[in-house]
Amino acid sequence: MFNLGSISTPSSNTGEAKHVKVLVLGSGPAGYSAALYAARAELQPVVLTGMQLGGQAALTYSIENYPGFPEGVGGAQLGELFQKQAEHFGAVTEFDLANAVDFSQRPFKVTTDNGEYTADVVIVSTGASSVELKVPGEKELTGRGVSYCATCDGWFFKDKQVVVVGGGDSALEEGLFLTRYASEVTIIHRREEFRAGAILQKRAKEHEKIKFILNTVVTEVVGREKVEALKLKNVKTGEESSFPTDGIFIFIGHTPNTQIFQGQLAMSELGFIKVNEKMETSVHGVFAAGEVADPHFRQVVTSAGMGAAAAIQATRYLEELEAN
Repeated sequence: MFNLGSISTPSSNTGEAKHVKVLVLGSGPAGYSAALYAARAELQPVVLTGMQLGGQAALTYSIENYPGFPEGVGGAQLGELFQKQAEHFGAVTEFDLANAVDFSQRPFKVTTDNGEYTADVVIVSTGASSVELKVPGEKELTGRGVSYCATCDGWFFKDKQVVVVGGGDSALEEGLFLTRYASEVTIIHRREEFRAGAILQKRAKEHEKIKFILNTVVTEVVGREKVEALKLKNVKTGEESSFPTDGIFIFIGHTPNTQIFQGQLAMSELGFIKVNEKMETSVHGVFAAGEVADPHFRQVVTSAGMGAAAAIQATRYLEELEAN
């Protein structure tokens, strides 16, 4: 897992706000890429880890589509490498969680579980969370047959039978993607009708590898070391059944972690922070990168790129401030 030994307790415990030039909220690929670039610019960035050190990527058993690792790399291992590299150049990691921000004045204020920070620049990289089924066995088997990313994990299910849960565009798109690997893909949807677009529905229904179970919900994920079966319930008849499977991909929604920025930053209707091509938000000096501002790609490599861009632009912003 991650190198917790380098994590220190914020001096803000004393009751005084700790001032930093660059404060990065989130410790996933976007956050640590931003921290790396800011550190190399000698801006002494501080990274607040948030709830999940390494972000969602750390929960992925193996990442095989990040450049530079021909045989793949563990999600936790990649996150640790990100952390070590950023810290090598001077970034500081704080095991802390931001729970309130004030971007209405400068320096910006960020309140955390351990105290308060002020910062000349804030880079928001708090990520997004997949909506969970919240059924028994789901958390325990995440990474061992339970997945929220077909692009990340589909390869591991070559010639296996998998289930996709959901009825929107993402569910059908990912279901079609999984047919590249799986021998059979069963899409389970709680309703009779799909929310996905007509073209996607047509493609999925005509695909020889895809089957459907409608008007049905998953009530439990069953397995010891890995997923072995699902417990299902028909929402119309109440009938319960067991469905053997090698894996379950859950696509019932994706929620950006932007709750504390409500009223502070401009957001889309879906709650993603709005940024321009330079990762600038609606507040000068506040940047956003990664899945918190990316409703489309949600990949480690794209998040890392956004983090780098945010830090580069943040550096230019600070240079302009100093020049004036």
